[in-house]
Amino acid sequence: MLSPRFAEPREGPTAELYRRISPVGDWNISIVPILNQWVEEGRSVDAEGLKDIIRELRYYKRYNHALEISMWMSDKRYFELSSLDAAVRLELISKAQGIEQNAEKYFNDLSVKRKGLHVYSALLKCYATEKCVEKAEAVMQKMRDLGYDKNARDYNFMLNLYYKTGNMEKMESLLQEMEENGIVHDKFTLAILFSAYAAIMDIEKMDKIVRIVESEPNAVFDWTNYNAAAVGYKKAGLFDKAFEMLKKAEARLPSKPDFTAYHSLLTQYATIGRKDEVVRVWSLYKRYKVYNPGYKRVLKSLVMLGDIEMAEGIFDEWESQDLSYDMNVPNVMIGAYSKKGLIEKAEALVDRAISKGGKPNGWTWYCLATGYLENDQPRKGVEMMKRAIVLCVPYRKPSIEPLAACLEHLKGLGDIEEAEEFIKLLMDESIISLDIQEKLLNAVKAEKSVQTGALLELMKAEKKS
Repeated sequence: MLSPRFAEPREGPTAELYRRISPVGDWNISIVPILNQWVEEGRSVDAEGLKDIIRELRYYKRYNHALEISMWMSDKRYFELSSLDAAVRLELISKAQGIEQNAEKYFNDLSVKRKGLHVYSALLKCYATEKCVEKAEAVMQKMRDLGYDKNARDYNFMLNLYYKTGNMEKMESLLQEMEENGIVHDKFTLAILFSAYAAIMDIEKMDKIVRIVESEPNAVFDWTNYNAAAVGYKKAGLFDKAFEMLKKAEARLPSKPDFTAYHSLLTQYATIGRKDEVVRVWSLYKRYKVYNPGYKRVLKSLVMLGDIEMAEGIFDEWESQDLSYDMNVPNVMIGAYSKKGLIEKAEALVDRAISKGGKPNGWTWYCLATGYLENDQPRKGVEMMKRAIVLCVPYRKPSIEPLAACLEHLKGLGDIEEAEEFIKLLMDESIISLDIQEKLLNAVKAEKSVQTGALLELMKAEKKS
């Protein structure tokens, strides 16, 4: 079933091709055979239609499938890639395969003709997302040296990077540079500033931003900015102010349905504990056709509020709809059951999903693994974690604590061989670095205890670097 974002701008053959691709939710299943079969049937395909599908897959974070289409376009259909197309592919490679080697290699192999503003901007975004401060700064400086037009988007990448890495001094310096270059803050700049000032509890600056922008007649201040302000006030513990901002956000929703807005409102009202507002927004949302992402969002909101019973009712409603069986929807309930120790319910839901055509993914097994580990079933927890690790995707890796718990269990059993295999699996799937793998393997081979605390510190330190 097509989402409204895709169906509205494009119909016909492209929409039909997307209907074939959409149900393949498993990251590890290639969609290239679907593309090849489409052509073998004598059906038409054009570059713009494929780009529409790539855009849709990116929206749903199906980066690997989007990358497959991008590669198929140039390798099998010989469509020429523009600089913008190359930028999109660079970002997809970074998401699907990693920035340090594959994405960097792709960038370095591009011709000078292809390396325009779009490509440099994409590389900057990739480094900023991965918190590679020095590399991001080098790219930003290269863009200055090349004389590329200065725009808020690229500055926002750096502002967000400095905020995420806690470097307020560099963030303020960059804001000064924006002012000197006459670069107007856009809604994304404001969202970053709200989050940054909330992180350091600078309520005065947050209030000042709201006052200045609301008093500026030409300011572009829409629901997203009020939503960002709400997030900032919530982080600072000011739930009443957050609630006020959310109400203002609702008052500025576009007349045309904006499902992203409904998703955000559901989450934000849940985070400040307003179940009544979640229920109200959900009723407004349901005036339109709700797709898998909407059901996933309301389920997560209700689970966050602790109302498993209501979540179960909405989940049953979802199963009755004519939608593709997206495993990410039942995963919300599987995770909720696992956290509450309702392991039998979680197991039963996995079986139920499979019977209905659902294909468990890495997050399915990860949810079960954490449930087993937290409810004194470590052997099952380790086995489920192995499945999860093999199927995990780069942007959603297992948390450190349950991985450490698995090693702690293996250590307690004295099963050195299995502990080594588990460590090597973590390395093979890029969960840990070669350095940490060697340290852990050396500890195991020397028959030293694999300290959970030591593993946590090593992995957390590496994650921050």
